[in-house]
Amino acid sequence: MHAGRILVAKVGLDGHDRGIKVVARILRDAGYEVIYTGLFQTPETVAAAAVDEDVDAVGLSMLSGAHMTLAPLVVEAIRALGADIPVIVGGIVHDSDLDELAAAGVGTVLTPGATADEIVASVGRALAGAR
Repeated sequence: MHAGRILVAKVGLDGHDRGIKVVARILRDAGYEVIYTGLFQTPETVAAAAVDEDVDAVGLSMLSGAHMTLAPLVVEAIRALGADIPVIVGGIVHDSDLDELAAAGVGTVLTPGATADEIVASVGRALAGAR
């Protein structure tokens, strides 16, 4: 069974990409088809790629501290294109930001230390909730 298509992206000026590459491999090994857009994407380019690639979810790696600005902009850009694709954020996110991110449409947040099993399970839950 095909687990789904996941687009993973780095939005903004954050150049730390080792973690997202590890996550991409974890998801690939779990049976997902993974599309990595590379560094320095804009919310609009991520949304366009997500719609063009017909993905089941978008994963954003946010290590720059800009998650409160950029993640909601990605959700808005996806919705502006008429899509309802779940957005998952991974990275350094304070617990105090979780409710606001959820209110902005972010489906799941994974923080440093998440295991491979936790990553796969969180993505699976996000996809199940979207169906």
